[in-house]
Amino acid sequence: MAGPGTPDGLDRLWTPHRLEYITGGGDKSGEGCPFDRAPHLPADESLVVARGKVVYAVLNLYPYNPGHLLICPYRHVADYTDLTDDEVAEVASFTQDAMRTIRRVSGAHGFNIGLNQGSVAGAGIAGHLHQHVVPRYGGDANFMPIVGQTKVLPQLLTDTRDLLSDAWGTGN
Repeated sequence: MAGPGTPDGLDRLWTPHRLEYITGGGDKSGEGCPFDRAPHLPADESLVVARGKVVYAVLNLYPYNPGHLLICPYRHVADYTDLTDDEVAEVASFTQDAMRTIRRVSGAHGFNIGLNQGSVAGAGIAGHLHQHVVPRYGGDANFMPIVGQTKVLPQLLTDTRDLLSDAWGTGN
């Protein structure tokens, strides 16, 4: 069995600065949760794109692709089965609005949409439900991540937020 120092041929990009984001600062009560904080931050810091009655849309701080949005209930709730009927309806409606807006703003060719329920299912922040809306573009899985282990994002998050926020609700 290989030990922790045994080479495996993979390069690693260590990002310890993400740990506080992922763990919510170690606070399991919800007070340290970035999804609880985001809607209360000033607009230029929050990356919130749109606000509803019971959910909001926010850009992912670590996007897979430009325009990667998260649909989050304001309420700190972990499991989809614990959402209220109003939350379920607005998550669905916001997902549709997100897709329409992203298509209009950036011409996305497709989408990955999903919820990771629990840390074993890949939820980085398992304590606060969030649905991913990831725009996909022809050729977005190019050679850079494969050969260069680098993801190319052509736009600053704040610029993406401004574009999507300005377009949200117009022409949906």
